[in-house]
Amino acid sequence: MTLELRSVVKRVGADTHIHETSVRLAADGFNILLGTTLSGKTTLMQLMAGLERPTVGEVWFNGQNVTGVAVQKRNVSMVYQQFINYPNFTVFENIASPLRVARMKQAEISERVHRIAELLRLTPLLDRRPAELSGGQQQRTALARALVKDATLVLLDEPFANLDYKLREELRDELPKLLAGRQCTVVFATSEPTEALLLGGHMATLHEGRITQFGPTAKVYRRPADLLTAQVFSNPPINVAPVMKESDSIVLSDSVRWAANTTMRQRPDGRYTVAIRPHHIAPAANGRGSVEMGGRVLIAELSGSESVIHFAHGPLTWVSQSHGVHAIEVGATSSFYMDAGECMYFDDAGRLIEP
Repeated sequence: MTLELRSVVKRVGADTHIHETSVRLAADGFNILLGTTLSGKTTLMQLMAGLERPTVGEVWFNGQNVTGVAVQKRNVSMVYQQFINYPNFTVFENIASPLRVARMKQAEISERVHRIAELLRLTPLLDRRPAELSGGQQQRTALARALVKDATLVLLDEPFANLDYKLREELRDELPKLLAGRQCTVVFATSEPTEALLLGGHMATLHEGRITQFGPTAKVYRRPADLLTAQVFSNPPINVAPVMKESDSIVLSDSVRWAANTTMRQRPDGRYTVAIRPHHIAPAANGRGSVEMGGRVLIAELSGSESVIHFAHGPLTWVSQSHGVHAIEVGATSSFYMDAGECMYFDDAGRLIEP
């Protein structure tokens, strides 16, 4: 099963919600849409489902142009972040509703509903109505209804947003197994880079209605095509700063410089942009490649497993994310150590300088 957008644009009045987009999604595994709120994820999924029609361009599914085909005539399942259930139906009836529409036999309906209910921990709730459920239970019901049928296109719009942490973790593990072997295209929208990495598959990063990059998730993370993609795909936010390349050195400030890598040595001297993820900056030196930089601590967020520290160096605020608890006093000046080998460099147009 393949889904392709060909030069798709979506305008509402004078506003462009989706700028010209052409992308062919992967047939196997997850296709992740990663972006902040209002980046265009939901609109893009509505175009894929047939809930919205593009102003310009075409939507192709499995080799056919389905641009003008109504959603009722497509075999699509969709789950929104805001759960939607039939208020007068029990949980069982809500989950079974698409199977009844498909005129499936009662025995198979019962078997499928109980199987998906067991996975989503809904079995004790099958006789209740939505008003008797918590928000997380209602979301699980909506998710079960979408997954119980054999849809050829499964669209999941931040489906774990209302679930507790433990259940989110379990579903991230179980969902790929549940969908494995099905003949369907799966699209999963999220605003959380960590969730995107855990699900893997292929990734489209979105910013203000534009796909900035599409490819295997791990590749997009390790080699973002441009600075904007690197910023979308980082949480905590990636550290970004202007630097000067001088001969064989990269200069951040009067007190911080390091040896240029092989690629940067071949570049002309001048101004560039460096970006480094927070987990490559730590309060303790780690290896010979560590570059020391002093900073005044602004915020220290400590948990049982990691420390996230915001500090000022020069005019910029930097973020360090490291394992363990580092008791650093807010307001104090402290040393931090950057792994210069993990730096990414971008030219004046924001394009990655490939190693």
